[in-house]
Amino acid sequence: MLTKGPAKKVTIFINEDTQHHMTALHDSIMSFLMHKGVSGATATRAYAGFGSHQMLHTPKIEVLAQHLPIRIEFVETPEKVEEILPTLYEMVTDGLIEVQDTTVIKLARKSTRPEPKLPHERKAGHAKLLRVFIGEADKWHGEPLYDAIVKKLRMMDIAGATVYRGILGYGAKGHQHKKSFFHVSRDMPIMLSVIDSPEKIMAAAAAIEDMLEDGLIVISDADIVRMVRSQKVAEAPDATDSNR
Repeated sequence: MLTKGPAKKVTIFINEDTQHHMTALHDSIMSFLMHKGVSGATATRAYAGFGSHQMLHTPKIEVLAQHLPIRIEFVETPEKVEEILPTLYEMVTDGLIEVQDTTVIKLARKSTRPEPKLPHERKAGHAKLLRVFIGEADKWHGEPLYDAIVKKLRMMDIAGATVYRGILGYGAKGHQHKKSFFHVSRDMPIMLSVIDSPEKIMAAAAAIEDMLEDGLIVISDADIVRMVRSQKVAEAPDATDSNR
């Protein structure tokens, strides 16, 4: 099963009219990939192209329109790619197969089944609280810095982050930031609050520090109490218990 981390990306270039056992080759390849349990694959039809035969295939020339290139691409684990690659090699008698190292940074699957309501579970323990103080006008590659930080934290699998917008404040430079009826400040103070394990908080702090030009990072100890849905369905009581 494809998971987050190192993976292989396979790209296959063939012609649309290439046949395999009386069936279009791209259909045969897609059926084979689905049969072998590949997580997902996409076949796209190109507008124009040419290959080793040095012949330009384009819809502008009717006789060559049926020879347009087809690109099939999928990402899978190295083990799965090693398993299916020999068969793909035999199927593609006129074309190109490319394999590249890649990294899966996010794998999201939306369940089509309604999730059963599970009992709540209380979790408590020690954690770290990270607070970042910046200005609303601060930027990172053209976007608001606070927005960029939240996106970065999501990619790092941080449990959660909250952004607070202040109504009054000043920093180390002594400049007062204030919003009033007659004066609307565009650089109000912003605070981001993050709670997670010590290891993740230290990694997050290091990443955020590289993004700051002017700001403050504060890390403190925290005790957490969290109510979450249990990952296991509560076991039904033993039928014999009702007879006791």
